[in-house]
Amino acid sequence: MEPSTQDFYDGMAESYHLIYEDWKRTVSNQGKFWDGWIRSRFHPQRSGTIRLLDASCGIGTQSLGLAQHGFDVTATDLSPNSVERARQEAESMGLSIRFGTADFRTLEQDVEGTFDVVFTADNAVPHLLTDEDLLSACRQFYNKCAPGGAAIITIRDYDSLVQERPRATEPRILDKGKRIVFQVWDWSEDGTTYTTRQFIVQDHLGTWKTESYAAVYRAVRRSELSRFLQQAGFQRVEWFMPEQTGFYQPIVAATKL
Repeated sequence: MEPSTQDFYDGMAESYHLIYEDWKRTVSNQGKFWDGWIRSRFHPQRSGTIRLLDASCGIGTQSLGLAQHGFDVTATDLSPNSVERARQEAESMGLSIRFGTADFRTLEQDVEGTFDVVFTADNAVPHLLTDEDLLSACRQFYNKCAPGGAAIITIRDYDSLVQERPRATEPRILDKGKRIVFQVWDWSEDGTTYTTRQFIVQDHLGTWKTESYAAVYRAVRRSELSRFLQQAGFQRVEWFMPEQTGFYQPIVAATKL
């Protein structure tokens, strides 16, 4: 039986911040990056409010920072535990964000209204494993975009990864050596999917505690995702690579003209 995506994120909700050196600093940095990137490319004349749906908000890594920069944020996720954690973080920061539980494939029934930006970062879309589910999600992104709006998605660079098929990520040693974070990847025989197991190892009073969480991803190539976005109705699909943007993953922006 394949690991459940919801179980993966529900299980990690209380520990998700531990995969970062300093999660709150990451929230601030991502808010600054995305504020500048979105405004400069899609709303260069607008210094005011931009309506944004973060459709995979997790514990709030992007949505909190965007709200700090004046975005009108609606934040949803498949994981109720993650949404509740994000809600608590927003309250602690004094931020006004509308939260809800929603699936990429049912956004029209789960979320009211349309948005200037439909946003999903950190490789969330590749949890959808079939062509049908990917196309369904892209159609939902299109329908939730207002005219002139854009869907902005970030994923891993699968065009390179499917050639290399790495077995693990480089361990990151954090918190002055008291925390080690890494992933182990088990690829399918044909290289189209892989199971990730996320490990968080911590020193607690001299005893090392290990947490692990598993999820399955599809290795979605850029041409595949572009095709699904175009089939969904987006008229312009553009890719921006890390060497262009400074962001750690490729970004695709699909515009509804």
